[in-house]
Amino acid sequence: MAAGGPRAPSAAYRRHTLRRSTDKDEPVREQGTAALKDAHPLPQRTPVPTDHPDPVLDVVVPVFNEETDLEPGVRRLHAHLSDTFPYAFRITIADNASTDGTPEIAARLAGELPEVEALRLDEKGRGRALRTAWSRSQAPVLAYVDVDLSTELAALFPLVAPLISGHSDIAIGTRLARGARVVRGPKREITSRCYNALLRSTLAVRFSDAQCGFKAVRRDVAERLLPLVKDSGWFFDTELLVIAERAGLRIHEVPVDWVDDPDSRVDIVATALADLRGIARIGAALARGTLPPAELRRSEGDEPSGGLVMQLVRFAAVGAVSTLAHLLLYTLLRPVVGAQAANALALLICAIGNTAANRRLTFGIRGPGGVLRHQARGLAVFLLGLTLTSGSLAVLHVTAPSAGPRVELAVLIAANLTATLLRFLLFRAWVFGTRPRRRTGSTSS
Repeated sequence: MAAGGPRAPSAAYRRHTLRRSTDKDEPVREQGTAALKDAHPLPQRTPVPTDHPDPVLDVVVPVFNEETDLEPGVRRLHAHLSDTFPYAFRITIADNASTDGTPEIAARLAGELPEVEALRLDEKGRGRALRTAWSRSQAPVLAYVDVDLSTELAALFPLVAPLISGHSDIAIGTRLARGARVVRGPKREITSRCYNALLRSTLAVRFSDAQCGFKAVRRDVAERLLPLVKDSGWFFDTELLVIAERAGLRIHEVPVDWVDDPDSRVDIVATALADLRGIARIGAALARGTLPPAELRRSEGDEPSGGLVMQLVRFAAVGAVSTLAHLLLYTLLRPVVGAQAANALALLICAIGNTAANRRLTFGIRGPGGVLRHQARGLAVFLLGLTLTSGSLAVLHVTAPSAGPRVELAVLIAANLTATLLRFLLFRAWVFGTRPRRRTGSTSS
């Protein structure tokens, strides 16, 4: 037993070691959604009380036909928590409709290990298993790990510590941040990076790794988020994180050591198609402004950046002001330095102001963190705009050498309009699509 806090389980905690769930997702979500209507914004974060015998942390292990990996994985997890975690804990085996010997092994482990419980569901789906287990738990911090323990368990306490201390709302393990060490084949590596790049380009997310099976959430946050998450499969993680980030909740990232399980039975094609459908559904909800509800915001939190439509409106407004400023500066500078130099200087000055305005107004990023990186990337986009606009002027001067300033202005307007869509996509996917990668930190605050 680790030092630092009581560990004896309470009577309520030991009342059941094997539970069976036949609840459907829809009633759970309907009850939660009804509760959200009368809910107040989340209060300020406070440290989790730890001076009691009930579990501070509930680690869910979702399983489906895992009779080979279940026992060694749970015993290893139990030994690690017993040796290193300073507070009371629970391990919940969430068996989602296994057809092999998994339920029997889960029941036996629950009978042998006092901190282990088994939950049996009649339907498949990792998201369904997590929603059910988390909804039933009374632990103030909820987590889950994959049964194969591909993620090194040394990262477990760094994962949950910011939630216990009150620093963050959600914590995720990331295989794509600086400091992570990953061993996996090229197929899984390419698939993972492409998926997360797709999320950044379509949903403008700032967390780096959506699908690592190593996450934790405060229960007060989970109670608000779970009724809003519709997916019951592999997209559950992504949907949860997107809603949380758009609501301005704080997401803490922990670089992990991760070794791929060569025996993984995940159907990559079917999962990818389901993820694409999920991305389209969430994107449509964000564009309509139906996610996230105002009730999810922390009372001290920043305002979210809004849906796609609002981002486009704000981007267009900033772009209109930038275009007028560019044309005015060009008109003032052209008689002094010539057409090409005037265009370049005007575009450079406006690019710096445009990046700063879009950072704050369009994408809702506050504070000094990442300013230099954002400006550097904004200047790269500026170079692309310079290439397009200067190229258009060069073509004009070759094809119509006698063209006057009015024609030049018309060509510049057309070139700027052509570059606007590409600039917006680059801002969403690249300039403001990720936060600086640090060993530990927050991606949303």
